[in-house]
Amino acid sequence: MKYYLGLDVGGTNLAAGVVTEEYEIISRKSVPSGAGKSVEEIVKAMADVSKDALSEAGLKEKDVDYWGIGMPSCVNPKTRLLVHANCFGWRNVPILDYLSTHTQLPILIENDGRCAAYGEILAGAGKNYENAMMLTLGTGVGGGIILEGKIYSGADRMGCELGHTKLVYNGWECTCGQRGCLDVYCSARGLLRIAGEEMQEKPEDLTVRRIFDNWKEGDALAEKIVSRYVDYLVAGLSTFITIFRPEIIILGGGIANAGEAFLERVNRNLKKGTFSGEEIGVPRVVRAKLGNDAGIIGAAMLGAKQNHTASAKRHMGRADEKLEMEAEYDSFFNRQIQ
Repeated sequence: MKYYLGLDVGGTNLAAGVVTEEYEIISRKSVPSGAGKSVEEIVKAMADVSKDALSEAGLKEKDVDYWGIGMPSCVNPKTRLLVHANCFGWRNVPILDYLSTHTQLPILIENDGRCAAYGEILAGAGKNYENAMMLTLGTGVGGGIILEGKIYSGADRMGCELGHTKLVYNGWECTCGQRGCLDVYCSARGLLRIAGEEMQEKPEDLTVRRIFDNWKEGDALAEKIVSRYVDYLVAGLSTFITIFRPEIIILGGGIANAGEAFLERVNRNLKKGTFSGEEIGVPRVVRAKLGNDAGIIGAAMLGAKQNHTASAKRHMGRADEKLEMEAEYDSFFNRQIQ
């Protein structure tokens, strides 16, 4: 049995797990992310929680081939710097250098949303599909595109930031500094902002759950709020469908748990609101199945498809060998560090 180590880095928690080749998580550890602390402190916590997950599974670093990490950003393959992690206030951080002081393993980093999408297509709602997209509708909006069973992130590995595609010209300001992003309209924050615009006086304790509960009970105001939110979401999804034509669309995050009536509304409107939707159809929108486990599984399996070569390099630790495996990871996704 082979084992894989994955870490999902979020703004709230750092969640590590050991995953089997059947995509089963046999140990989990989670700690607060420590947002606001120094890079060194957060990186140490990332390493510690990952080692704790290995220990709980009765394993050591030598028992895995690499350390897969899903980060709320991406690594520039030319500079090897972490580009922009909003939740930590990091820009152009030499994250691989920091991480390498804590491990002898090769380090494979991918965007956390793309890791979640990969996890869902391997073991969750998309496991019978090769081409899928996922959006996570939580505090922000993340996601990923899977094409022919592989993570797609563009020629330079820094694309497919789905939450930061433009939805409204010169629209609401996003946390990224741009305006009109899908994130600012289709996140939980966006739903609450829509509610604030539709209500004469928004209660201080208004929550996403309360909006949807009222909507299910037939409340007219909640209907206006949810209808407007769905319009924004469908506009974003229809653009992705027109470009990529995935076989299935997976929604994760808290808003995706709003129930079957919400998903049916999205599916119904999507067919009407997508180019040639009535003539050629649109992919079905479904709810994610794995929850927070998707990110761990996706991160853990980042290099698994190349184990025919990786196994021969087990227990390596020299810098050149680590770089070699990291380059193999790029090659697997049809990319090359320039």
